[in-house]
Amino acid sequence: MKIIESWYNRLVDFELHALIIDDDPQICNLIADILKTVSWETRWVSTFEDTIKALEEREWALIFCDVMLEGKNGYTILRYFVEKRLKGHFVLMSGYGSAAGALDATAIGAHDYLIKPFLVDEILKIAEEARQRYISQILQEEISEKESAYISDIPLIGKSPKFVECLKIVGRIAKTNLPVLITGESGTGKEIVAKAIHQKSNRADKPFVVVNCGAVPTELIESELFGHVKGSFTGADRDRKGLWEEANEGTIFLDEITETSLSFQVKLLRVLQENELRPVGSNQTKKVNTRVIAATNKNIEEEVRQGRFRQDLMYRLNAINIHLPPLRERLEDIRLLAEYFLSKIEKENGKKLKLSEKALEVLKNYHWPGNIRELENVILRAASLAENVIRINHLPEKLTATQTKSSQEISMTEIQLFEKMFKKESGEWFSLNEMQKKYAKIVLASTNGNKQAAARQLKIDRKTLTKLIN
Repeated sequence: MKIIESWYNRLVDFELHALIIDDDPQICNLIADILKTVSWETRWVSTFEDTIKALEEREWALIFCDVMLEGKNGYTILRYFVEKRLKGHFVLMSGYGSAAGALDATAIGAHDYLIKPFLVDEILKIAEEARQRYISQILQEEISEKESAYISDIPLIGKSPKFVECLKIVGRIAKTNLPVLITGESGTGKEIVAKAIHQKSNRADKPFVVVNCGAVPTELIESELFGHVKGSFTGADRDRKGLWEEANEGTIFLDEITETSLSFQVKLLRVLQENELRPVGSNQTKKVNTRVIAATNKNIEEEVRQGRFRQDLMYRLNAINIHLPPLRERLEDIRLLAEYFLSKIEKENGKKLKLSEKALEVLKNYHWPGNIRELENVILRAASLAENVIRINHLPEKLTATQTKSSQEISMTEIQLFEKMFKKESGEWFSLNEMQKKYAKIVLASTNGNKQAAARQLKIDRKTLTKLIN
């Protein structure tokens, strides 16, 4: 313990070194300026070759690396970093980030995945984590560095912050054997995420078995999962292996786990605790090594309070919890998902379609009770009606009716808000130049006077902001 404390004190006392890998000088200077405020020494490089030299020359406590680089990409550098077992806090950055990218980054070995534009607080938080974890952190995965192009191998579409955070967790826990509970509304993609965990785990070449607990009759689920022996009940004319045993050495996905009976939950708990099962009608147990991923669209804690689900089973399944956000909280992903579904249609029947901007606005203003599954059905229906472009008239009436009502309400709210903010006491509107100046000052105030942060929010450079507010 004293040795660890001694090393930690040295780490705090001495300057730590950060490497910034990006071909955009503005981004590099921004990160460097932020890190210098908390006593970091920084260096930046822009090519793959210079990066490798820098990594070989010294040890870096923190590495920021852009995905898009000339010649090679950031994932190649990450693989090199992991393969060499280098110490340091590796952060992958992207201006075109996605949830699938976050999953692959963290699964390979990145500590974080940052989507541009980022906030100053995000950099400071990462720097503090790197400072605290630098000594003990050793990356251990053996990853090939042969690839120069990156294509995700899992169809997880999205780049919204909440979804990205979910898949960061997936990447980090995939290679463990801990049980996982995935929660979220119906249609949010729980089975796809479960499969992603399996594909990124050390069990990827073993079976992935899906069981819809809500679709199996209560009296048959034990036999379905654990198997039975000949003669154990009417119709059992032979021994039958259960799905749990089929998934041995692999992963079993128990969807709608809260639909099971309390009596079955007792038996399920025993299998999880003892790693052994007993087929129906047998007095012999069988050892199994199966990872369990469960999912529910209900509030499992409320199910426990209502006495419909065992608390001890909830704790056993809930070693890792991943909550998938509903589609209405992932508005940035609606275009990406719609385009993905249209690309599938093109591959299947050659029909190439685009989504009009007005139709996209309708999709973004709908509340999506059926989530991604409902969006897919809407796109498929619209595609069957449209020729080349999906327009508002190709969408279901329930979507356009909601849009019309919503547009009217938003329009009135916006008018009242703008009148309050951009009308003078005389009743005249501010000129466009006056509005720009006032708006820029509002954004600057929201960043507590930080011009660099305000400029990023406005997507202009600092000099332009200075001219605008003066």
